[in-house]
Amino acid sequence: MRPVSDEFLSAVTGTHTMAARARVLTTYQTGSDPDGVEVGIIDGEVSGDATAAIRHELDLTTPARTDDLLTPYGNEIYVERGVSLRSGAVEWVGLGYFRIWEASQDGDSDQPVGIAAKDRMAGIMDARLEAPVQYLASNDLGFVFTDLVQAVYPSALVAFDDSASETLGRNTVVEKDRYAFLRDLAAAYGKVFYVDHTGVFRVETPPDPTVPLLTVAGGRGGVLLELSTELYRDGVYNAVIAEGEGTDDKPPVRAVVRDENPQSPTYYFGTYGKVPRFYSSQFIRLGTQAHRAARSILRQNLGLPYSADLSAVPNPALEVLDPISVRDRDTAQERTYVVKESTIPLTAQGAMTATMTEQVDFIGGDDG
Repeated sequence: MRPVSDEFLSAVTGTHTMAARARVLTTYQTGSDPDGVEVGIIDGEVSGDATAAIRHELDLTTPARTDDLLTPYGNEIYVERGVSLRSGAVEWVGLGYFRIWEASQDGDSDQPVGIAAKDRMAGIMDARLEAPVQYLASNDLGFVFTDLVQAVYPSALVAFDDSASETLGRNTVVEKDRYAFLRDLAAAYGKVFYVDHTGVFRVETPPDPTVPLLTVAGGRGGVLLELSTELYRDGVYNAVIAEGEGTDDKPPVRAVVRDENPQSPTYYFGTYGKVPRFYSSQFIRLGTQAHRAARSILRQNLGLPYSADLSAVPNPALEVLDPISVRDRDTAQERTYVVKESTIPLTAQGAMTATMTEQVDFIGGDDG
């Protein structure tokens, strides 16, 4: 969840005035207040998808310009949505840095310009390696991630919640796909790799899906406008088998983590059935590492076998993978969901939408 004040969270649950702004940047910057040229917002939204390689994308309609600021040759757009507080000041929440991908205009040159833009991971995906790069067994994760990211963005910042000092443990060659290598390396350590709203590349453990960061309620004083659910089984696993690669003198390490909570509807030994997911990686070399990877993957794929679509008063602090509690307006019952997809509008007319899966904790049954 993006950091905001208690006053901000209180304001979005009541009558408030929203604000949005967009700045076009011609230089690489990070942080929550970059220098840029502000452009008007006619319409737009920022969408997020926790399962996509490019986590966030921007659609923006802005007034026409006579210069080439909005061309897709490397410029970025930094977008924010905010709330006016009692003091009259606006508390802004950054939604991210977006590389202009497409600019379109219907009719005459004075007509609005439609912008499609993607977060900075698009640059990592574009920059396939011209020649293989080798890393030594003694190289640590922090060095590898920083080296491959800064080869594309020399001023980029790469942040870890932990594991940065762990070494690869074996000589490794990156062939062509820079992004796929980094994604798989992160997953092998139970991490996700993404770009946050300040433009920083992050390698970190996803939030605990069973501990809500926010409560969304309906009725008086609530922000929930609509909630619908759909039963499904696709993509819901109740066990993960993670394996590494063996060597000439050692067999591959292996770990199994299952949903062993008898109260869970996806209980591995229950009526839902056994639905394991298999994951293997050359980077897994220790049993503890295999267990960590399996546990992280299971947490991201486990959940009650239905999704919930939410429509609510926008709260730009909410991010994909955030666990939230949704309180029913009639029964006051609360359920915990994890946001998988979200859309945050940049105008006062739109509602925030989200696709979520309900979460249940599992008892970490495992073996290796």
